[in-house]
Parts: sequence; C-alpha cells; structure tokens
Amino acid sequence: MVQIGTREGAPEVIGTELLAVGVYRGESPPEPLAGAAAPAVESGDFSGKEGETVLLYGNGGLSAARLLLLGLGERGSFTLEKLRRAAATTAKKARDTGLREAVLVPPVSEGADVRSAAQAAAEGAALGLYRFTRYKTRGSGGSEGQEDGAADRELERFDLASADGNSAEALAQGAATGAATGAAALLARDLANEPASTATPEYLAETARGISARYGMETTILDRAAIEQEGLRGLATVGRSSSQEPRFIVLEHRGGGDEAPVVLVGKAITFDSGGISIKPAAGMENMKFDMGGGAAVLGTMEAVGALGLPLNVVALVPATENLPAGDAYKPGDVLTLHSGTSVEVISTDAEGRLILADALSYARRYSPAAVVDCATLTGACIVALGRHASGLMGNDEDLVAEVQAAGETAGERAWPLPLFEEYTEQIKGDTADIKNAGGRNAGALTAGAFLKEFADYPWAHLDVAGTAFGDTSPNAYTPKGASGNPARLLVEFLQARAQQNGEVGE
Repeated sequence: MVQIGTREGAPEVIGTELLAVGVYRGESPPEPLAGAAAPAVESGDFSGKEGETVLLYGNGGLSAARLLLLGLGERGSFTLEKLRRAAATTAKKARDTGLREAVLVPPVSEGADVRSAAQAAAEGAALGLYRFTRYKTRGSGGSEGQEDGAADRELERFDLASADGNSAEALAQGAATGAATGAAALLARDLANEPASTATPEYLAETARGISARYGMETTILDRAAIEQEGLRGLATVGRSSSQEPRFIVLEHRGGGDEAPVVLVGKAITFDSGGISIKPAAGMENMKFDMGGGAAVLGTMEAVGALGLPLNVVALVPATENLPAGDAYKPGDVLTLHSGTSVEVISTDAEGRLILADALSYARRYSPAAVVDCATLTGACIVALGRHASGLMGNDEDLVAEVQAAGETAGERAWPLPLFEEYTEQIKGDTADIKNAGGRNAGALTAGAFLKEFADYPWAHLDVAGTAFGDTSPNAYTPKGASGNPARLLVEFLQARAQQNGEVGE
C-alpha cells in the first residue's frame, strides 16, 4: 500500500515529481501557482469542471517537476466525497505516468475541517490505487498511452501539503486516520476478490488470527464440532454439505473498559451456489463476493486495532460455503436455530439470514450497546436501490440515524427502509415459527423482518448486495469487483461513537 503522509511548506517550494492542486470552476489557481497554470487556463484547455485534469510541464517558478490541475466543479457544491475522488484521480494519474511520489494540496477553505478533509483525501488516494493483480502473470495492465512498464509500477508515496503551520497537526491526524480507514477497505476488497478456492472459511479465520496477533485482540474460532456444540444450527446446516468446514469467527477489541460493546456481524458465505435451490449458471462466479459483509467486518477490525479506538468492539463472522450435495439441507426442512426459534426452509438460497440469525442470537451474551450487521443479503435490495446505496433497516431509530450519518460522511451511503409488521406477517411459518423467505414482494424487507426476530437489543441491518461489489467502476476510487463497502462506514460509525463519548479528541 502507498505510504501516505504530509509535508509542510508553500506549494511553490515543494520539490516533488508531481504537485496537484484543485481549482474550482470559473476560478483561478492559487496565486503562487497561477503563473505555471496560466497557459492552460488562458487557452481554455482547463476550466475547473469537475473531474477535468491537465498535466503541465516546465517549472513556471515551481520546485515540482510537474503540475496537475484538478477540476473541482462549483465551489458551493464541493464535498468531502468529491475531494476523495479528486485525490484518487491524482494518485492514479501519478502512477500511470510512471512516478514514485506525488503531493496534493487539499482544497481546504478558511475555517474548514482540515482533519476531515485530510482523511477523505488520504482515503481517496489509497482506494484509487487499488488493483487486485495477484493472479496476473502478464503485468498489471493499465491505461492506454502509458510509458513502457508504467503499468507495473506502483506509487510509493502520496503526501498532503500544508502551507499553514497551524493546521499541520490536524492535517497529519486526518491523513493517518484516512490511511487506516483506507487499509480497512483494501483488506475487505482483497478478501472478497480472492477466489473461493482460496478465501475459504478457514482463510477468513486465519485473517482474524492475524488481526488479533497484531493488535492484541481476543480471538475465538469455532470449528464444525464446536459450532454444532454451541447450537449454531443455521450455520452448521448451511455448511454441512461442503468439504470446507464452516467457521464461526469472534474477534474482541477491549478498548472501552467496562462499557457495553458494539457488536458487528458480517455474513461470510464464501461461495453461494444457492444449494439445492441452485442459482442460474450465468454470473454464478460472482457468488465468491457473497462474503462481502464478513470481509468488511474483518477490515473494520483491522482499522479499529490500528487506530486504537477507545471502545469495546466485538466482531462476529459466520463463514461457510453453500453447496448442493447428498446431505445438503432441503426446501421444506425445519431448523431450530441458536435462539430456539424454529424456521421452515422455503429456499436454500436464502441461507444468509440463517447464519446471521445464529450470530445475532450469539451476540446477546455481550449485552451489547448496539449491534450492526452487514450482508450481501438480497437481490431485491439491488432492484430497490441499485448500486448507489445500501439498504438500511433496524429496530432503533437513533441507531439507524447514526449509521446513515456515518455512511454520508464516509461516502458509503445507506438509505432507511421500513420494517412494518406486515413484512413480519409475510414470513410467518406454516409448519414452524417463521419461514426463511416471504415471497417475491418486498424481498429485502422480509429478509430484514426475519433478522429482526433475533435482535432484542438496539440493532441495525445493512443490505450491501448492491454496493459490496459491481461489474463496473462507479467512480475514481472504486474499481470493478469488490468495493470494500461498508468497511469505511463502520469505521466512521465507531469513531463517531467514541467521539460522542468524549474519548477521542477533536
């Protein structure tokens, strides 16, 4: 991963291979850089339109070898999300040019939140440079017109510049937080992008053990026998037909003394064929991404440890494959889950809610302050919200609002959806207490209603089926494949909780 840091000094005296500066539409570059930028601006080649870039050579009084002008769009509509994308554009441009370092002058106006701006910029750079190339043998690929070999080079350092000594500390703090938050999302991306033959339940367990060793967290890993002994029957049943044993992963970060913990739950179906209710062949390769929720929770715990958050945080990741076999569970079966609730199986392709129900029941032993689960749960949520927002449901309005606010700040939006009693009526069972599918209508909401049955504490649910992965690159910092969503949302949520408790400085 690129090293992210800060530099002090006026932009014109910073010696670097590439200096990037943002320019609002219709405005001139900052005065010290105006001379170097004048040819592009006066010729009309650069107007400051959002996403526009011009790379200039010739020092024009600058110490930097190159000047990159970044269009920021209208000043009044500029946001942290646009800064995140601008930083990603800068970092990728530097890498694609074959450079080893770059410096960005964040567009922070007087009185602005320097720390938040630095965090967003650092996240954008880290995320924008991501490439999953582990299995490529012919180079990493790259953009047309790159120098020979540039596609295989990596940017080594990305710095944020501060000409104001008074803001240097806030800039450095924000950059460090952004680097840690970016690393959380990158870990989640790596885990989800791995083929299912590599990213097995045991592979996720080993990842958790590594996080535990780095940050001194307590780890509990339940194997198949221990899962059955614990009574996690949803997880045991879904996983019994695979030669890859299921795992129930528990990570505990104890940074908040005697306070009740926040529990994060992540669905990790490392490959989902649909089981007996088998999916169509077309696109089934993407079902390696069905562990995106669990990957995001593990990535979040990496950031929790790196940042040393003064909270108690528990991660629960039920991990298994869902495959057809002679001993696979079948439609019509009745399961009694960890909570004692009986469930009639309507579809074996509605397996995620079965393993999540066990994890939500397991969470009760912590007497949690709040529980947030995230899962690539329903295609219905993609139909409802597309790939631009996660579905958000819960039984506590304040908690739902907290999660939504964290998503807005992190650039991983979530939109509240209702859990009316009518949706619970749709999942009432004929031969058991409830059933695991409520029919075609309101599929995302009946899935949420199912989970609600197992949450007798403040609880929120994120359906990230549409946001955890995609077949296109929706913006400058999110590539095709795994996005890492909602790892950054969860980190932001936890940081905001710590700050509300007065445990994190401004």
